[in-house]
Amino acid sequence: MVRFRPLDSWTDPRGGQIERVRIDNGIIAMEVLSLGGIIRSLWTPDRHGERGNIVLGCDSIEDYLKQDAHLGAIAGRYANRIANGKMSFGEDEYHLDINQASHCLHGGSEGFNRKHWHMGQLPDGVRLNLVSPDGDMGFPGICNVQLDYRLVGNNLYMEIFAAVNKPCPISLTQHSYFNLEGSGSTSNAAHQLQIDTTSMLTLNDSGIPTGMKDASGSLLDFRRSKAFSIAQNNDEFVSTSGIDHCYLTNGSGSEMTRFGCLSAPESGRSMTLYTNQPSVQIYGANYLEGNPGKGGKALKAHHAICIEPQQLPNGANQPTLEADPWIKPAEVYHHISRYEFKTF
Repeated sequence: MVRFRPLDSWTDPRGGQIERVRIDNGIIAMEVLSLGGIIRSLWTPDRHGERGNIVLGCDSIEDYLKQDAHLGAIAGRYANRIANGKMSFGEDEYHLDINQASHCLHGGSEGFNRKHWHMGQLPDGVRLNLVSPDGDMGFPGICNVQLDYRLVGNNLYMEIFAAVNKPCPISLTQHSYFNLEGSGSTSNAAHQLQIDTTSMLTLNDSGIPTGMKDASGSLLDFRRSKAFSIAQNNDEFVSTSGIDHCYLTNGSGSEMTRFGCLSAPESGRSMTLYTNQPSVQIYGANYLEGNPGKGGKALKAHHAICIEPQQLPNGANQPTLEADPWIKPAEVYHHISRYEFKTF
């Protein structure tokens, strides 16, 4: 049985109210905001059965609007980067909002993370809906999005459907920052990461794919679980200040496949990801320093880890690389991911 508890809403200084709801199935609990589809808190049990929050968040709507880290939000219309904020389909060329170096990152400066979503109740979770107008951040077509968060036993399911009335690339990801040691921890260094695949994208210095590679035997080979800090602190990744790399899942697109497992030695928590998306970006919160967190405290670089199932970075311009993210008017975008929480 899933229990629902509406919390006091927040007044958005831009206008309107931000709804907040807590959902609890007795094993996992979470707080969801109608701003950006944000997961503000996610409580899971440690090895002693004590529940604690394992995601980063903010104290207020003002702080969420101030931060630029997409804390807990849905990133879109297109997660990750689109090179130089440009893309084309047939004879139509589109110029997108540029908000990171020369690129469009996570849908632009006013992406889905900053939008008001409509939130309703499901038997085992919540459903959020968003309508993004034609030309939003430069993207073509009216985009209708449906987002479900469902708690099933020790699993969090996230499922997204989207449709457009003009051809448009769509890639939506859940951008939570996970620290499985709980809210008392400010470092991801001791987390153990295990990843089933060694297929990766090669990226240039600004995060745009240049090809594919096999990471077998390298620092980025996580087939055997190892401390995240072993790779994160290596001089090889100075240009990105740590890990910010994209793994290919070899998924079919219809069925979820296991990607890997993140675990924390002190709390005994583990989180295993299953997804139908063709890639997963691993990001070590390299540039999180100074963003507002809970309790009035500033967040730190390498405070947590993002594990972001998505379409390929710059896939709008490189559809032959591994997957084609362009959704046509007669098609439906579908993303489903399952986060399984256990202890050891």
